[in-house]
Order: sequence, then C-alpha cells, then structure tokens
Amino acid sequence: MSFLRISILTALAAAVCASAHAQIVDDAPASTPACSIAIVTGVGGAASNLREYLAARERDRYRYLADHPLDCRVSEDGRASGCTGLEYLRRERVSVYDDGDDTMQNVVARIDLDHGTYPAIIAVLKRDVRCEQ
Repeated sequence: MSFLRISILTALAAAVCASAHAQIVDDAPASTPACSIAIVTGVGGAASNLREYLAARERDRYRYLADHPLDCRVSEDGRASGCTGLEYLRRERVSVYDDGDDTMQNVVARIDLDHGTYPAIIAVLKRDVRCEQ
C-alpha cells in the first residue's frame, strides 16, 4: 500500500512540476535554467543510475530505488564526490549547477550519508525541478 501511495504522489508531483517548469528567461535558450535555487521533488543521484532507473519498467523502479541507495565518498574538506545510487528527494532545496542533457539537470543537494550530511552534485530530472520564487 505504501508503494502505491508513493507512486501516486510521485506521478502527481511530476505533473505539477512539468507545468510549473515553464519559467525560462525570454532571451535565454530553452535548456538554460532560469534560476539558481530550485526545489526538487523526485528521484536523484548518479547520472548512470538515473538512466538505468528510467530504462527500467515502471513496476521495477521502486525495487531499483531500494536496491541502489545513494552513497558518496567524502573528502577531508567535507565534500561528497563519486556518488553512486539514487535517492528520493522530497521538496529538497538545491542549487542549480548545470544542464546534464535534454532530460537531466545537475544540482548541488544536501545528501544524508551514514556519517553526516554533505553537499554533492547529483543528477535529477528536469521535470522534477521547480524554480524557487
């Protein structure tokens, strides 16, 4: 039952985010983000894992998300890098980093790891990114 509830909320959030994502500067190309701070609700993580997640059948995505938790190396100066896996972000405030490709956006998000919370560059779907007003 929890899986059904999460699936419905994710689909609803994606529909709302897709309509709200039309905030683009008039003279900027369509792929350029119109903001530097955004709110993300959806799946994010390593770009390769996100592509595999999207390629999976709809019914297998929850299992893929559960089997591939987000994990990163943390340097001595407190920066996370070399991330693998995925995490579901719920109304997470992020800094927009750059465009990954046509469907993905790279953002800097606070990631909860076993030994603390660290900023990391992760990939998210552009449709899940909503510019902060």
